[in-house]
Amino acid sequence: MPVRSDNPDPRPVAPQRPVNDECCRSGCSPCVFDLYAEDLAVYEAALRAWEERQASFKTTRATRARNGK
Repeated sequence: MPVRSDNPDPRPVAPQRPVNDECCRSGCSPCVFDLYAEDLAVYEAALRAWEERQASFKTTRATRARNGK
């Protein structure tokens, strides 16, 4: 899904999972799947933080609308 470039707080973008052929199966350290797992953990944390910011923003906007500000 494209993100508008003027969005000051865009939704984080999930890392792309490697296809099975990208792993050489020779026991590399780190394996492409290890790197993906790390990237996925970073993404998930960023997404949770983003969702919290969005919820806070919506709450603040609703409160201001009720108070006429």
